[in-house]
Amino acid sequence: MSQQLLTIAGDISEKRLIVKGRLPGLNEYTKACRTNPHTGNEMKRQAQDMVMWYILQQMRGHRFTKPVFILFSFYEQDRRRDRDNISSFARKVIQDALVKCGNLQDDGWDYVTGYMDRFYVDKENPRIVVEFIEQEVVAKCNKQPARKSKK
Repeated sequence: MSQQLLTIAGDISEKRLIVKGRLPGLNEYTKACRTNPHTGNEMKRQAQDMVMWYILQQMRGHRFTKPVFILFSFYEQDRRRDRDNISSFARKVIQDALVKCGNLQDDGWDYVTGYMDRFYVDKENPRIVVEFIEQEVVAKCNKQPARKSKK
C-alpha cells in the first residue's frame, strides 16, 4: 500500500495550543445532556473554561486575521475511547473557547476552512496539541444585518 501525502495550502502559525490532560468525550457529554440539560451545559462550560485558561496563558491575545485550517493531535493514556468520541466534543469546546477569547473571529466556514485529527498514545503525558495553518485569504465577516420585513 502506498502512502499519500496531504498538502494543505498556507503557512503553519508559530502559535499553538497545548491542553494538558483530556477533555470529556462525546459519549460523556451526551449522557450528561440526557440526564439533565443543565448538567450537559455545566460540563461544556467547565471544559471550555479550562481550555480558555490555556489559551490565555499560551496564545497571549494572538488574533488570527486569516482563515485557519486546524490540526488537532490527541495524545491519550490508552486506546479505550473511540477516536470520534475523543475528538468530537473536544473540537467544539476548543473552537468555541478560541472565539470567546478573541483568537478567532468566528468558527464558521469563512474562518475555519477545515480540520484534521491525529491520535497517539502517551501514558505519561496525555494532552491535546492544536496547530493552525493560516490560509491565504483575509477573513472577513459576510454576515448581513437582519432586514426588517415589510408588512
